[in-house]
Amino acid sequence: MSEAIQVEVPTVGESISEVQIGQWLKAEGDWVNSGEDLVEIETEKASVQIPAPASGFLRNISKQEEEFANVGDVIAAIEPGEKPAEAAGGTSNSGSAATGNPDTSKTESSGFVMPAAQRLLDEHGLSANQVPARGPGGRLLKEDVLAFVREQETKTTLPTPSPAGNETSLVTNDSELRSEEIKPLSMLRRTIAARLVEAQQTAALLTTFNEIDMDPVMKIRKKYKDQFLERHGVKLGFMSFFAKAAVEALRRYPAVNAEIRGDDVVYRHYQDIGVAIGGGKGLVVPVLRNVERMSFADVEQSIGNFARQAGENRLQPTDLIGGTFTISNGGVYGSLLSTPIVNPPQSGILGLHSIQQRPVAIDGNVVIRPMMYVALTYDHRIVDGREAVGFLKTIKDVIEDPARLFLEL
Repeated sequence: MSEAIQVEVPTVGESISEVQIGQWLKAEGDWVNSGEDLVEIETEKASVQIPAPASGFLRNISKQEEEFANVGDVIAAIEPGEKPAEAAGGTSNSGSAATGNPDTSKTESSGFVMPAAQRLLDEHGLSANQVPARGPGGRLLKEDVLAFVREQETKTTLPTPSPAGNETSLVTNDSELRSEEIKPLSMLRRTIAARLVEAQQTAALLTTFNEIDMDPVMKIRKKYKDQFLERHGVKLGFMSFFAKAAVEALRRYPAVNAEIRGDDVVYRHYQDIGVAIGGGKGLVVPVLRNVERMSFADVEQSIGNFARQAGENRLQPTDLIGGTFTISNGGVYGSLLSTPIVNPPQSGILGLHSIQQRPVAIDGNVVIRPMMYVALTYDHRIVDGREAVGFLKTIKDVIEDPARLFLEL
């Protein structure tokens, strides 16, 4: 029999020495093809997948979900062998069947059951057919099982009719209501926490606010959305307007696009703008490179691609580094007003918020307009108040009169 091939934690980025094991995409005993993703690992910057180094049966998984491993550690092995006939079509559960492991068995209602999900199903005495699968490709994920279990536990705490029919009794368990769960802080959350604390401790942060009448942009979107979608294959969103407005503001106020490096100030003559996106593992900020050279369609397509990759935990570390400025849209979650925190070593971040119909005074008359509060948090060591206010005023002027983008006014 051929010698087993080790599966090692690869080098996933400069200065990254430790990773956290995410979700195993294959179970021990499964047949895997060379290059097929085996497991997700989470670094301090992003989630990446480790592919199989060869075809064979997955054996000797030594690191489970949420455990930590160092770069170079052996976390599993591939045992070469003859490909089962059942695996001819690709992903198979023949290896699992042979070893009595049903982790990735195909179910009629939920697709492939991931190993972590199967363990939870076994713990709670559930079958895969009972739990709705919401993972990519119909996969049943650990999160799906946890959500189902919580839903069932909630139902058991609802008032139920007493035998007499005129009283109610509450079916509860005090220990369940006051239970706790201890989980290690993820690599991503560790990094976010460290960087936020770093920003608070090293930068002199200050936030200035303004409000924007979104009516002009909303009218443009309504007028051209169908043509834009037909021509470019992507919807016209607000973020492309704000990204291009930010380019104009960064050109006028270059200190907001600069960084302090030792005793020097580094001014960038390009605009690499990070856009905060909610991903599978939390909020991530992929970077749009050279936005000054991008069209509206380029911006929207890039954001859409990043959002899909984030949802599948497939963003690469290189997607998240090197930004010169950041835009965060808390409005998609319903935020009315906030003070975003600068992402070091950047010197500024633009916060967008919910659009609300509000009464405003225009030409001496009170009218109803769709208004948005915007915030600029900046590092006061390098950006003074006049520049910050001017920057935000430029954003306001451009969004309220988008023709400026094309006339360079």
